Amino acid sequence: MTLPRRIALAVLALGWIPTLAIVSVHWTSDTHALAQERTPIKFTRIYTGDDGKTHAEEMEPSLTRTNSFTEMSEPIDISSVQFRRTSPEYFIDWHPAPRKQFVITLSGTSEIVIGDGSTVTLGPGHILLAEDTTGQGHISRAVGDEDRISIFLPLVDQD
Repeated sequence: MTLPRRIALAVLALGWIPTLAIVSVHWTSDTHALAQERTPIKFTRIYTGDDGKTHAEEMEPSLTRTNSFTEMSEPIDISSVQFRRTSPEYFIDWHPAPRKQFVITLSGTSEIVIGDGSTVTLGPGHILLAEDTTGQGHISRAVGDEDRISIFLPLVDQD
């Protein structure tokens, strides 16, 4: 057998070693894809406590998987949609919400001050559920130097 032929047979016979090395490194490495944690949907609920003051809590709606890539909450009936633009001078002193409603900030920033003096910042993408329709209410004010654009979604169920 000639030398070139011997080299070719040796390469073919030993060719599995690099392949095995590559496969074993892949199988034993910690680079396997892990299940990615889903992005939570959160909203801030403000409500009137037994003390007559507004309180806030973070909530997550319950979601049900509808297919391999979608989860949905139960429908919530709303009575209308209202768009709002407020200027950087926006300020409303203590007041209760006029009705139970979701308020979603699209752009700009404002904040509300609740009963204990703490603030909730409402920036782009923030969802607020205003249910403090009685009592002391809250302060609403602009933050920054740009208009705030938001959507108001009053709830049908006004219990």
